[in-house]
Amino acid sequence: MVDFLQNIVDGVMVGSGYALLGLGFTLIFGVMRRLNLSYGPSVMVGIFVGTWFHLRGAGLLAVIAATLAGTVLANVYVDRLCFWAVRQRSAITAVVSSFVIWMQLEEAVILVFPDRTYPFPRLTALEPIELGPIFFRAEYVTMFACVALLLAGVWLLVYRTRFGLALRAVAQDPVAARYMGIPLDWIGLGVAVMAALIGGLAGLLIAGTDQLVIPKFGLWATYKGLIAMMLGGMGSIPGAVCGGLLLGVAEIQFVWYLGAQFRDLAAYFLLFTFLVLRPGGLLGQAIVRRELAAFRRI
Repeated sequence: MVDFLQNIVDGVMVGSGYALLGLGFTLIFGVMRRLNLSYGPSVMVGIFVGTWFHLRGAGLLAVIAATLAGTVLANVYVDRLCFWAVRQRSAITAVVSSFVIWMQLEEAVILVFPDRTYPFPRLTALEPIELGPIFFRAEYVTMFACVALLLAGVWLLVYRTRFGLALRAVAQDPVAARYMGIPLDWIGLGVAVMAALIGGLAGLLIAGTDQLVIPKFGLWATYKGLIAMMLGGMGSIPGAVCGGLLLGVAEIQFVWYLGAQFRDLAAYFLLFTFLVLRPGGLLGQAIVRRELAAFRRI
């Protein structure tokens, strides 16, 4: 029983990183209705920029600033090429474009960083926390706290500010929002920057916990973030967080009882189960029902 509870705690902590990635994907998809396949590679570019500073002896604050700045610049680059430039065309055009930029970013990182792994600084020197028989790694506790704070901050921004009102208007009907005077280009840029900061923080926390980075981080971050978003419900901000936490718990339980080779299988099995039994995700059923009702009225 203790092992089961410890696995749940570890899964929630690991899932916090997935939740951050899923939250970034949800912001982009929920507002702009575009699937940015280069989101994970943009985060990878950011952490490798931070790694470059770390290898040259920069302090921790400089590494953090470089990671966030690199992620923002990479994500804005993707947004301008894949979404702004083709905004009048079909969504599939933007998806294919983002996949091409994914390959471009990954190859650029491999050319600059040809080795398989590189060190990344640890973000905290705190010791593990012990509560009875349950252990908490300080890095994971920090990650979980960031998820809680970001979820609250994003919710307040979206539902309690004029900018959030504009976001929801664009998400509901971009054509009507344009006629109301809402600048869609600036809204798209703002969403790209917000998602990049969230992704950069996720990359920082994950790389700081593992204390290493690899060129395939972009692929890993993409499918973890996408699965977290789909489990929670596409377009649901709280759902993305819940989906990431659920994914983390499922993976840790599979690893403990079946072996490490089943970790990725847990993610795909969980996603398949949700697609069959609850296609709207944990908190996305209302969104699905609303869109179906709107489709029937057309």
